[in-house]
Amino acid sequence: MSRYTGPVCRLCRRETAASKTGEKIKLFLKGDRCLSKKCAVERRGTAPGQKTQGKGRQKVSEYGRQLREKQKMRRYYGVHETQFENYFREAARVPGQTGKTFLQLLERRLDNVVYRLNLANSRAQARQLVTHRHFRVNGKLVNIPSFIVKAGDVVSIGERSKKSPVFESNLEVARARHAPEWLEWNDQEISAKVLQLPSREQIDTPVDEQLIVEYYSR
Repeated sequence: MSRYTGPVCRLCRRETAASKTGEKIKLFLKGDRCLSKKCAVERRGTAPGQKTQGKGRQKVSEYGRQLREKQKMRRYYGVHETQFENYFREAARVPGQTGKTFLQLLERRLDNVVYRLNLANSRAQARQLVTHRHFRVNGKLVNIPSFIVKAGDVVSIGERSKKSPVFESNLEVARARHAPEWLEWNDQEISAKVLQLPSREQIDTPVDEQLIVEYYSR
């Protein structure tokens, strides 16, 4: 299945319209724009498409809720459908809470780690930077966005890449914002260390992972 290349703000509007609580759902697919007044969800929280305007919320089945949550989480991390399902099956083989392990796997993707470190303004940009060979893990070049980091790994920027205008601006943001507790930023070395696997409390992804477990357990 190919990656979605359409207007990403439509995805946030779709999730917001499907929210039972009326909560504004932001997938942060356009970086800092999502935090500004230009955000499509702030300006227009209705579902995309002319046919949906003016209609009230429709009753959603249990399966519909599960599917919606799965789609929201997949779009949040920018993962293909098949790859997303493979992550779930891998998590299901691990003893313990499948939903928590599932989230941990997605959080430990290298592109997500780069985004969490504020070295990219969106996961899409993080994927592009990783693919363009800007990052090292434990001193070795890694250009695979789906690479899974583990506790003790050190993520750094290539020496030549540090002089890039993109990283000059992104590094200013990285220094101004705090990384998650499971990542330790070293400003002197311009690198970060994975201290531990992220706990559920340290993952701010706005999803109910239990609904996704139920979706795949049908």
